[in-house]
Amino acid sequence: MDAIQQHMIDSYRAAQHGELPPPLPGRHDWAVVRDVRDRRRFDAVMAGLPARRRWRTALRELFTHGRHATPPDNSGRSGA
Repeated sequence: MDAIQQHMIDSYRAAQHGELPPPLPGRHDWAVVRDVRDRRRFDAVMAGLPARRRWRTALRELFTHGRHATPPDNSGRSGA
């Protein structure tokens, strides 16, 4: 039995008992992932370790470190 079939059975049972149907499968998956990440950060801080940043932020900083764009030329001269 897959998740959709189980959801259909649970929805039918909830309707028979006059209860709200359960959320769709996968609806709260990303919220759970964020909660787990936040819990790991909290546990690290409580243990006296540094809280880690998001992977994407760390990689962006690693690859763009020292490669800042040059500021625009504001001398008033045209580039012709």
